[in-house]
Amino acid sequence: MISEKMQEALNAQINAEYYSSYLYLAMAAYFEAENLRGFANWMRVQAQEENMHAMKFYDFIVQRNGRVNLLAIETPPATWDSPLAVFQASYKHEQHVTSLINKLVKMALAESDYASNAFLQWFVDEQVEEEANADAIVQDLKRVGKASEGVFLMDRELATRKFTPPPAGGAGE
Repeated sequence: MISEKMQEALNAQINAEYYSSYLYLAMAAYFEAENLRGFANWMRVQAQEENMHAMKFYDFIVQRNGRVNLLAIETPPATWDSPLAVFQASYKHEQHVTSLINKLVKMALAESDYASNAFLQWFVDEQVEEEANADAIVQDLKRVGKASEGVFLMDRELATRKFTPPPAGGAGE
């Protein structure tokens, strides 16, 4: 059984993951409007990942005989000044999500909730990857600057990203 406090915190994380998905869809829409379809693809894939993360939390709460409580999702921003600004916002957002996951781990340990702690370790590792991926694109965009050729090449590269769910037996399965 999961504690009320942990259940409430995990439900809040479901909301945070769905907000992340909305944010990445808003970023994809921005890139679509800017005719940067590869950048939009990257963000759409990211949105799919965030949906999957939310469902991992959902399934975990259910497995622990808890109650899922879906909360209203905040409206994300819709415009940015540049592709670089979008990915800087993405990187900052991933750092925020990392802090949320770290707080959940701290709570699980404080409550001696070893099942939740074990479940959350997948997300700890995932956030290292999420931050690194966003930061790598930020650094590439800084190197490219406003050179249209560089943005064009990055757009083509980002168009190749595909959503790949984790193998069975991952967190929440």
